[in-house]
Amino acid sequence: MIKIRPIEPRDARDCYEIRIMEGVRETTLGLSSMRLGATEEFCSIQDPDGHVFVAEMDGKVVGTAGLHVNKSLRKRHGAFLGIMVHRDYQGKGVGSKLMEAMVDLADNWLKLVRIELTVFCDNDNAMKLYENHGFVVEGVQKYAAVKDGAYADITMMARYNLK
Repeated sequence: MIKIRPIEPRDARDCYEIRIMEGVRETTLGLSSMRLGATEEFCSIQDPDGHVFVAEMDGKVVGTAGLHVNKSLRKRHGAFLGIMVHRDYQGKGVGSKLMEAMVDLADNWLKLVRIELTVFCDNDNAMKLYENHGFVVEGVQKYAAVKDGAYADITMMARYNLK
C-alpha cells in the first residue's frame, strides 16, 4: 500500500538516495555530486509556499513530489511541481498517487489556477503521467540542459483549473 504524507526531516536519507540514483537523476536537473546535507536542509525547510509530500511503502520513502507556490504577487495563482520516484517503483502507481495529492492540494486547498512543470522531451513515461493528470504541452526549450554529455530539450507543461 502506498501512503502519501508530508515530508519530514527523517526522510532525508531516502530522498537523497532517490535523487542521486541512476534511473532518476538523469530525468531531473540533479547532479551526482549532490550532497546529503543539501537534501537534509530541503527536508527541514519550513517554507509556507512549499508543499512537499513523500510516497511511503513498507516504511521506506519511494517517491516525493513538491508543489511550490510562486512568490511573485502577480503569479501567486500558480505553482511549480517537481516529482521523482525510486527506479524500482516506477510504473507501480507511486507517481499517480503523488500527482493525485498534488492536484487535490492545488485545486481544493490552495485554489491554484496553474501548475507548471518541466520534463526532458525524451521522458515519455513522465509526460504520459502528467497528461493523465490534465497537463498539456506549452512549448519546448531547445538545448535547455545538459544530459548524458549532450544538450537536451525540455518540454514545458502546465495544468489549468479555472473553476
